[in-house]
Amino acid sequence: MNASSPRPLQIVGLGMATIDVLVRLTEMPTWEKNTRIEELILDGGGPVGTALVAAARLGARTGFYGTAGNDPTADFKLHLFEKEGIDISHVLRRPLPEPQIILVCVHSQTGERTFFGTPSTGAFPLQPEELDRSYITQAEILHLDGFHPRAAIQAARWMREEGKLVVLDAGKTEAEVSPSIRELIPFVHVLISGDGFSRALTGINDLHQAGQCILLMGPRIYVETLGERGSFTISCDEAFFTPAYPVKVVDTTGAGDVFHGAFLVGLLKRWPLREIARFASAVAAIKCTSLGGRRGIPSLPEVEEFLNRDYLPKENEDASCIHCS
Repeated sequence: MNASSPRPLQIVGLGMATIDVLVRLTEMPTWEKNTRIEELILDGGGPVGTALVAAARLGARTGFYGTAGNDPTADFKLHLFEKEGIDISHVLRRPLPEPQIILVCVHSQTGERTFFGTPSTGAFPLQPEELDRSYITQAEILHLDGFHPRAAIQAARWMREEGKLVVLDAGKTEAEVSPSIRELIPFVHVLISGDGFSRALTGINDLHQAGQCILLMGPRIYVETLGERGSFTISCDEAFFTPAYPVKVVDTTGAGDVFHGAFLVGLLKRWPLREIARFASAVAAIKCTSLGGRRGIPSLPEVEEFLNRDYLPKENEDASCIHCS
């Protein structure tokens, strides 16, 4: 690479990026009763899309590999990436109006939300033959959310062959884990999920035991985010809980995705796991003080200022150290 060549990307994300239509209200409307909207915004969303924005604002060089439609809404979605400095050179445009649009209704009193998608959200997924191996494997980390399942497995295989890191956002579930996510897990080094995933995947209620079982499936690190209760992290060397930071919650949309983006940055910097978890928890907490999944994502100096304040959570609650055989 000559002096004028661009520096390689540090993170490539392959997955979903959405346009979120967010409405903040005190109660949901019904067919019989209207309700007043307190606030309405358009924001970018999606598990991989939002994680990349978080990582970029925290200083990482990132690129998005995914799909977009062929209308002005799709142009707007890609513009949101460009203004964050995220590379979109490998986004594939599909011959239809932007399909990845989500209506998000946010409860104004609690910040909790519910999502409404469309039947075309998953139309025309990326296929393995559409991927550029050299673009993906230039990165130190590949971040996936399982949205393009066949392409995700191919990309993960390439990264493992190159000795690079694969991180999966497995989402939150209380029901069945999809076959495509189960198929992807053995290719993953770091598995991060939402509340209930470990139980759904393993059938084990105890979080420590379920986490140990997940490590035997292939990942080196498993993290389960637990909302206001914080997060649980387990590796072959340690297992611990990280408390959530106390903030005034406006909207929890994208909190997990932002946590994942911050976690990626910590992995890039090769911080100890406890430091990464604390950092990711702080970034997610700051995000929750604004409406929208991306609007409240902080910069690195803002996170550092937040962490230097006096109202830090209590020290990590240690679990018994679990060693892999």
